[in-house]
Amino acid sequence: MKAIQVFKLAAATALVAASLHAYAQGDASSDATAAAQQQASPTQAQSKQAKAANRALSRKIRSALARDKKIDVARITVRVRDGAVVLQGSVPEQSQIEHATEVARGVQGVTSVKNALTIRPNES
Repeated sequence: MKAIQVFKLAAATALVAASLHAYAQGDASSDATAAAQQQASPTQAQSKQAKAANRALSRKIRSALARDKKIDVARITVRVRDGAVVLQGSVPEQSQIEHATEVARGVQGVTSVKNALTIRPNES
């Protein structure tokens, strides 16, 4: 009879150990999920900050273009991504295309300027 009791005790111990091990694995996977979510949050925060910085730089460039009396900004769009600027739209004269590029380059935070402006005379 003692051998059967020892066998039952050993089986119960093995069962408890296996269930604790399975519980520990489940807990580790939930820790990994929590860690992944924490890593995603800073990325989203960085993305929002980058977008806000792009918008702010775009406004600064647009304002600089509007202050310049030699440029008609009515049909100019300014796009910014990480300091790289793209000027799109149209202006009435060739000289305004080159001048707009120089004004945009002069704004602090601009790393490069791509000028995609075209010439379209103002219609009266």
